[in-house]
Amino acid sequence: MRHLVSGAAGFIGSHLCDRLLADGQEVVGLDNLITGSPQNIEHLRSRANFRFERCDVSIPVPESLIPGRFDQVWHLASLASPKHYLAHPIETLESGSSGTRNMLEIARRDNARFLITSTSECYGDPVVHPQVETYWGNVNPVGLRSCYDESKRYAEAMTMAYWRTHAVRTNIARIFNTYGPRMALDDGRVVPAFLDQALHGLPLTVFGDGAQTRSFCYVSDMVEGLMRLSQSEERFPVNLGNPLELTILEFAQRISRLAGENLKIAYEPLPSDDPKQRQPDITKARTILGWEPKVKLEDGLRETLDYFKSLAAVSARP
Repeated sequence: MRHLVSGAAGFIGSHLCDRLLADGQEVVGLDNLITGSPQNIEHLRSRANFRFERCDVSIPVPESLIPGRFDQVWHLASLASPKHYLAHPIETLESGSSGTRNMLEIARRDNARFLITSTSECYGDPVVHPQVETYWGNVNPVGLRSCYDESKRYAEAMTMAYWRTHAVRTNIARIFNTYGPRMALDDGRVVPAFLDQALHGLPLTVFGDGAQTRSFCYVSDMVEGLMRLSQSEERFPVNLGNPLELTILEFAQRISRLAGENLKIAYEPLPSDDPKQRQPDITKARTILGWEPKVKLEDGLRETLDYFKSLAAVSARP
């Protein structure tokens, strides 16, 4: 099969490309590199069945740039980190709106399957816990985070419209916090932030009192979920994430133990519209896809820490 992947040089996108190529598929990757990194796909450049094009999918992609037809279109292009989407709110909205439609148009043209990675942020600051797909969410549509939340909610609506109007075979993955190698240390999310601070022996920054909760899914588990969902006939959103819920303070303590140091905690004010709870109900994924996370948190964090250590070792070389 021939696959088109937007956001291919991003964190999850690059791991998805790895998996598709390992399965013997042909992959064309797209990314404007606003947050994606060429290093994430450097190891793929020599592969005969992989091609990369730098482009912005919020602008229609010329057929001359990606000739031929595709069997599967994956739309992962987005600015997923608060640090990045707060710095680029318009680009974030465009990737969810124009970007989604442009990728859907390619799927419609080629009669290809289409999968979009949406987000648990569609639930906003939830009053239903754990979050189930039938919950409509509690989102501030004009808050600082709305550029990301609403871009994904719009993208879901556009995806459903293409299924209903054009019979495009669509899937919607609502992904929860995902972590692993190739995350950017400076992207502001809690896993790389804590690991970066731990590597330097710095206090771990906890916002608010640390009582807010998150659930963390290792990237290989997430990619497996995406693969299974892409072959399913489920057209409505499906939660993909790890239901193990931790407070941010508990998570900081685990990072401290993993690093083998008694790291201090530095408390800072809670950001605007920061969700107080985040835990997926994955009953639907278990039932429809036969999927649930397999990688234990400590094992995944150790792999991620080793990856960041290797980067530090490379950068320290003369």
